[in-house]
Amino acid sequence: MNHNTPLPPASPRPLRHLADVHRRVLTTAQLRAHGVSSAEMNEQCRAGGSWQQLLPGVFLLHPGPPTSEERLHAVLLYASRESAPGVPAQPGPEAPHRPVYAEAMITGLAALTLYGFTSAPPLLSLEKIDVLVPRLRRLRSTGCARIVRTPALPTPEPVTGVPVAPVARALADAVAELADASTVRRLLTEAVRGGHCEPASVVRALNQAKLLSRPHVVDAVDSLLAEGRAIAEDRLYRMVEEYGLPDPVWNVDLRLPGGPHLGGLDAYWPEQAVAVELDIRAPRQDDDALWSEYARKREHLERLGITVVHITPKKLRESMEQQAAIVRTALMASGDREPAAYVVVLPR
Repeated sequence: MNHNTPLPPASPRPLRHLADVHRRVLTTAQLRAHGVSSAEMNEQCRAGGSWQQLLPGVFLLHPGPPTSEERLHAVLLYASRESAPGVPAQPGPEAPHRPVYAEAMITGLAALTLYGFTSAPPLLSLEKIDVLVPRLRRLRSTGCARIVRTPALPTPEPVTGVPVAPVARALADAVAELADASTVRRLLTEAVRGGHCEPASVVRALNQAKLLSRPHVVDAVDSLLAEGRAIAEDRLYRMVEEYGLPDPVWNVDLRLPGGPHLGGLDAYWPEQAVAVELDIRAPRQDDDALWSEYARKREHLERLGITVVHITPKKLRESMEQQAAIVRTALMASGDREPAAYVVVLPR
């Protein structure tokens, strides 16, 4: 029997409704549902046989090396919740011939490769494929499957028919296994530069994984935040230009005449007393203190009659037109406000 040979015709559930990869990779329970006995499974998996056992309870129905797609599905079948181990979904327009992988999703480097990261290795070169499961699941890492546990599963992203952990979570799980600083830096930088996620979500995931105590990770995060600020500033410049806003003065410090420093701003329109500040806080342990500093500065400036618009990098990326409208509204409303206090504008 080879991978093109159907299972015995007496099988109570024929395989023709399954997609190709799901005819080649099946669990013990699925094979039994198709009428294959344990003795037949053992016979097929003997030396020189037509099948092979990739993982406990997961069989590859051909003798050759598994493809990357077959390895992914084998790992997911192994890690899926036992009460529904890869039960095929009913055929239909929404999910035709796709299995349900309950409480399991690909994470780590394999997930980043699926997302298209050029700095992640090819799937076939990965000795282990990380799979994320709930913390209380009774599973162990074995073969090509490395079990990663979490108190609460995130919502997976479907990528090429495979459930994949969100980018920030996949990054954290990949970084947890990496000791090379340059590799970590490349992955984090590509995540931001490639528009996969914002620096704040990456740092939050690294912090939750307790990875910010590792020096090479901290160095990579510093580079990531600098990269994120540069990208956000470039988007802010484009927003002003593309949506016809008046030119502000860029990257300035404000001071009261002969008085204290009021804070730095990314863009400022002196005539209208309107400021834009990019909110690039990284969610570390001092996040509350940093937010309090933002809030104090904003309150102080607004008491002086200066309108401060906070914009996050994510909003600039996802809703630039809306952010431009907010700034334009603030500029137009300046004529209805009391004149702002005189401040000194200095380059930052």
